[in-house]
Amino acid sequence: MALLDVQDLSVTFSRRGQRTVRAVDGVSFSVDAGEVVGLVGESGCGKSVTSLALMGLLPRQRGVQVGGSARFDGTDLLKLDLRSMRDVRGRDVAMIFQDPLSSLNPVVPIGLQVTEVLVRHRDMSGEAARKEAAELLDRVGIPDPRRRLKEYPHQLSGGMRQRALIAMAVACRPRLLIADEPTTALDVTIQAQILELLKELVRDSGTALIMITHDLGVVAGMCDTINVLYAGRVVETARRKELFAGRRHPYTVGLLRSIPRLDAGRGEKLTPIRGSVRDVLPWTEGCAFAPRCDRRVDACVGAPPEMTPTHTGHEFRCVNPFPLTQPEEARV
Repeated sequence: MALLDVQDLSVTFSRRGQRTVRAVDGVSFSVDAGEVVGLVGESGCGKSVTSLALMGLLPRQRGVQVGGSARFDGTDLLKLDLRSMRDVRGRDVAMIFQDPLSSLNPVVPIGLQVTEVLVRHRDMSGEAARKEAAELLDRVGIPDPRRRLKEYPHQLSGGMRQRALIAMAVACRPRLLIADEPTTALDVTIQAQILELLKELVRDSGTALIMITHDLGVVAGMCDTINVLYAGRVVETARRKELFAGRRHPYTVGLLRSIPRLDAGRGEKLTPIRGSVRDVLPWTEGCAFAPRCDRRVDACVGAPPEMTPTHTGHEFRCVNPFPLTQPEEARV
């Protein structure tokens, strides 16, 4: 049985006087122990909302409706009350948030923010928690960790703040870690260091990891299984090698063609996906990607496309996919 099994997850936002927004629309995927699973797509595709729903961090009032199921080790996270979810969150399931500066409390020292997790979930005393916190900061590569425990978030660099968040997330040795674009706003060198650190943590502890990103270059070097999201639905899913060797959905091909290549000719232009994520059809009226798709045909509009499975487990939601023997423009 999978460590986490998400079935038909949906998240709907509704406010009086405004149209209802279905940010997540029937997302299903699973994560095995020690596996790295990627959720990939542009901003606005539902990746972060999916993670917040799994963590129980969406407001349960104010017009937010969450449906489906998310069974973690047999327990449906979506059905837990707030007290039970607090016991799971941080201890069994932890999250690395996208923006470390806004995720850390600006008026509380880093040490107190890390030790709070240890005291709450591991019943450690103050001195033991401080010693463990220093070891955690050292483990994630922060120099002079005992001094850093006394400093505030604004006194750390962006890379150090991200490492402090990772230290807090792994403090209780969770069985599932969710990383929501952990390299956003970091320079390339620091990005590589953070990704390598996450690889080591997964390899050394056997923690399962959900990697949320818009960068297929990141998932190419980390993920075992990749789920491509668009307009709140999974449009393609496959094991890593199979996806990059034979991507079928035009949106996946578009994401790959948007990435700069080292072997590109001088002055060669990128091929972006035209339009924006706002240019969508409702899934009830056809393929949401149809307004932006270069392979659009009449069958793309009218009925929602279903996931098409293959014998290898590769699935895609498209009525006119790229063929397995792909033309030159689909190769990346």
